[in-house]
Amino acid sequence: MIEPSPLPGDPTELHLRFVYADSLSDTPHADTLEEWRVEVLHRRRTHDNGRCPTAPGECEADHCPAYTLSDSAVGSMAFFRVHLDRGRNAYAALADESEDLHEIAQVLLDPVTGYFTDEVSELLEYSGSALLVMDRVTLREEWRGQGLGTILASEAIFRLMPGCRAVACAPGVTDLGSESLKNRAEWDRVNTKISHGWKSIGFRLYRDNIHLLSPVSEDVEEQRGALRGRLVELAASWRTAVS
Repeated sequence: MIEPSPLPGDPTELHLRFVYADSLSDTPHADTLEEWRVEVLHRRRTHDNGRCPTAPGECEADHCPAYTLSDSAVGSMAFFRVHLDRGRNAYAALADESEDLHEIAQVLLDPVTGYFTDEVSELLEYSGSALLVMDRVTLREEWRGQGLGTILASEAIFRLMPGCRAVACAPGVTDLGSESLKNRAEWDRVNTKISHGWKSIGFRLYRDNIHLLSPVSEDVEEQRGALRGRLVELAASWRTAVS
């Protein structure tokens, strides 16, 4: 049984907005790297009693004209779809983009060909030629601690992974400004929790903190179902806490 949730709102009202900005630049780098930004939004229903045609509390939220909907940003995710078979050398493209992406390229890709190393290729079933990199997952502090980052990342990966042979990430803390994480023990605890969260999606440690997920693994669909069940439990817990 989940304890009453301290979440600031109904977690089932969270939704994702996928944003890909194409500059229409005809460059090999743009052909190789697609940067996807995923906005995590929370939908809030606000009731104006003065506009309600019935007594407050007796109307239906889906039909009452006194309700208005608004979205507030509660987090974001960043993904890169890396096309190994078009544009420039994918290893070089990742190395030029950021230090974190370079670290992933060093473990997974051949610097000469830009393709998966022979060792990585032997591990992966063929399901496409691209690589999906989960670069950042960030939630506002009041939404953390309940596993929502894992649930939301699972949904984003499911939408972005078609055509990819692998999904990769390097788990770790991204909120370097948090006062609580200046304690080494707390830093290690949070990093371990993050790593376990990604394992619950289906990621497995490959080498040097680089984790891989195979899009064709049976675990992906199974784990997604389990995480969606967790979301339902969190919502029930939240409703109990606010009732």
